[in-house]
Amino acid sequence: MNRDCVNSSNISTIGYDPQTQTLEIEFHSDSVYQYSNVPQNIYNNLKSANSHGKYFNEYIKNTYSTQKIS
Repeated sequence: MNRDCVNSSNISTIGYDPQTQTLEIEFHSDSVYQYSNVPQNIYNNLKSANSHGKYFNEYIKNTYSTQKIS
């Protein structure tokens, strides 16, 4: 999955597959996680958020099924 760099103290890159509604996030710790069944608008809001980390913590973390892929 292609990911775009974001300006965040916690998140390095984010990507999204609209076909499977999978959100992929790479953190600065080099860990990569996939979040399942994430609606397109949640990804769009994350991408445009003033604080990617704050948006992630409030709307994604502990809300969607997660799998660590690296």
